[in-house]
This record gives sequence, structure tokens and C-alpha cells, in this order.
Amino acid sequence: MNSILQHDLHNFENILEKAKREGIDFLNNLENIPTSNKNTIDAKRSLNELGVGSEEALKEFKERLAPLLVSSPGPRYWGFVTGGSTPASIVGDWLASVYDQNTQSVTSQGGNSALIEFETINLLLQLLELPNSFLGGFVTGATMSNFTSLAVARQWFGKQFGKDFAKNGISETINILTATPHSSSLKSLSMLGIGSQNYTVVKTIEGNREALDIADLEEKIKALNRKPFILISSAGTVNTADFDDFEAIVKLKEKYNFWWHIDGAFGGFAAVSEKYKHFVKGWEGADSITIDCHKWLNVPYESAFYLIKKEHINLQIETFQNSNAPYLGNALENFNYLNVVPENSRRLRALPVWFSLVAYGKEGFQDLIEKSTLLALRFGNALVDDGRFELLAPIRLNNVCFTLKGNENQDKVNDFLVKLNDTGKVFMTPTFYQNKKGIRASFVNWRTTEEDIKIVMEEMKNIIDDNF
Repeated sequence: MNSILQHDLHNFENILEKAKREGIDFLNNLENIPTSNKNTIDAKRSLNELGVGSEEALKEFKERLAPLLVSSPGPRYWGFVTGGSTPASIVGDWLASVYDQNTQSVTSQGGNSALIEFETINLLLQLLELPNSFLGGFVTGATMSNFTSLAVARQWFGKQFGKDFAKNGISETINILTATPHSSSLKSLSMLGIGSQNYTVVKTIEGNREALDIADLEEKIKALNRKPFILISSAGTVNTADFDDFEAIVKLKEKYNFWWHIDGAFGGFAAVSEKYKHFVKGWEGADSITIDCHKWLNVPYESAFYLIKKEHINLQIETFQNSNAPYLGNALENFNYLNVVPENSRRLRALPVWFSLVAYGKEGFQDLIEKSTLLALRFGNALVDDGRFELLAPIRLNNVCFTLKGNENQDKVNDFLVKLNDTGKVFMTPTFYQNKKGIRASFVNWRTTEEDIKIVMEEMKNIIDDNF
């Protein structure tokens, strides 16, 4: 064994203890670490000939690399709908690295860690009050969850013409209908060979809405002359957290032949709250659903899951099966995730979610969802009360979409946001909504409190007083 590796092996516990201390120092200081910075490094570091060992590498990380990192798990990082990491989720994530499983099989001599994934999906179905008619699995994020679901939808579409697109390629024009798709869905269409621009736009409901207009949807369906199509609908649009009318879509499902996919990356968690579950009423009728865990479930990044109706398992296997690996056996009789998802190599992503659900239960996440939405409303009220800001849309859930008040200030919005983010006290993202430049704040972090809103409002007022 290499001498430095040998030294690290003998010093393993001490190395991990120092890494733990580095992590704890970061977490304990989150409120003081900037949400944004302009630090940089010379990224052309030379590779050591002999190596320096883990402790020296940790020391260099702390000196050179850690200053590049921001407090994205902190209470005032309100950009990109980014959650933090709860204590239980960090435990699960650390142990997922320690146990280092390639999570695939449920009946194998080589390890059955996929049973943990099965159990975790079962817990999530209970949390979201969805039936066990769905089969689920973990992927890296909403993009791969949308990709997985829409790949199976693509296979379904081909079967309507008696064709196997997975084996023989796309040979029919795939009809996609959608109103306000997230960019990750369009990216998935690009990766699937359908084309990121090859979809028909359904009108949205009048009156400052992003939800699809059911009447226009049916008109678009009729124009297809009974041809099959794929519907991409929203459970929480990215700007205003708007929801399509799922009960109305269920009725259309009874009349027309289509695959119904729901992108519920963050909005799907409305199902956890008695106050907001009406937003997703009827969504159990969908063929596939996308949900992120590293948003409102507050687990470390690279965690999302898909849900696809079990009745489509054959289509899913046809799409993703490793057909040139006979040692895997029959894909239906010997369930293995590498036959139903894009990746052949998969870490145990379910474990942080399992720890979170077991540790905090349904009540813990209901409290988190309802607290987040309450904070969004408080922030919106503070903006309106100040008089120099205006809301661009109603606050339906946890996203606040706003801008500087007055059309004469539209050219100042971007400059204002840059100055605000440069304070390092808060981070928000720019947006463009209904022909206006805007700013979006998303409340999903378990650490955020009303005190954070006061801190941010003070910074915003100071920037306007000093610069505008």
C-alpha cells in the first residue's frame, strides 16, 4: 500500500474528526458567512508528485477553497428555491458516503440497499398522501427526474403507433402540450431528442396567472384530431408557485389519450399541509410526477425522486434496460434500478431522506411548509408596507415575486439586486415576469425566521436610501 494511504488508514479516526470539526464550524457560523462573494483562486494548481495526505489537504481546503463557498444552506439564501440541510439529513448523507453502496438491487448477494430506497419511497408516498400505485426512485435533481419521466412518456408515445422508440429511435412527431414549463423540462426534451422548442404552448388563465387554461388546453387537444400527446403540467411554477387544475385534467384524461406528467419539484410538498393540499387535489391521476428533495425536504444537494405509475413498468424497462448484460437476469423478475433509471452507478441517495422522514415525521414537515409560506407572506407584506416595492403576483405559497415600484424604476432593478446580493446578507435571483424585470425570493429553508426578514428589509431600505 502507498505509504501516504497507509498513514491515512492508520489515522482515519483523527482525519474524520478534523473534517467533522470543519463542518461543524461552518454550520455554527452560517449566519455570518456571506450569501454571496467574489473570492477567486488560481485554478491551475499543479498536481503533487507524492501527495500530501488528508490532513494537509484539509488544511489547504480551509485556506484556499473554503473562501469560495457561500452560506447556501443558511437562512437568508433565498435564490433558486434552495433548501438547507437538517441535522438528520446530514447524518444520512455522511453515512451514505461511509457505507458507499451502489444502490441497485433488492434481491442480490452483492447487496440489497435498494430495499432502503423502496422503503423511503413508501414513506414519501405516505407523506404526500399518494397511492402505492406509483413506483419511485432517486435521481440527482428535477432535471433528471423530469428526464426519467419524460423518457418513459416518449416510449409510451411510440407504443401508440406500434413503435419502439428506445430501440429504433424517434420516427413520429411527438406532440407536447404545456403552459409554463420549467427550464429543466425543456432541457429534458432536448436531451431526449424531442427538441426543446418542439412543444405547443397552452394559454394561461387570465388575471395574473401561470396555470394553464383548461378551455384552451381542450381546444389544442381537439386540434390534434385524436392523436396522442404528452401533457407537462405544473405543481408550483417557478415565479409565482401557481398550480394547474388537476381535477379538470383528470376529467380530460377520461376523454382523451395522453401521458400526464406533473413537475412538482417544490410545489408538490403542498400536499403535506392541510392548508395547501387543495392545490394538488387530483394529482394522483398523473402518469408521472417529479419532486425535489433538496428543496423543501431540506436534504443535501443532488436529491430528487420520480414517481411513475406501476402500470408503466414495462415501458420504463424498455427505456432504460441494460439489454447487453445477461447476468442481470429477467428485468421484471429481478428488480434492479439500473434497468429503470438512467444511471448504472448510484449512491444511496435515499438515506438522507430516510433519516429526515424518520427523524421529523409528517408533523415536522407540515410545520416547515406552513412556516415557510407564512414567512413569504410576511416578507410580501413588509415590501408593500415600505411603499417602494410592489408585488408582481399574489403570494400563493412560498415564492415572492416583486420589483421596484414604478415603471420609471425598471432600469434600476438589476442594479438594485446586484447591490443587495453584494452585501452578502441575502441572496435572491432575478426574473422577468409579465414584461417586467423582477426579483424572486423563495422561502424553503428550515432555519429562516422573521428576524431574517427584518435583517433583509433593513439592507434593502439602506440600498434604496443610499443609491436610488
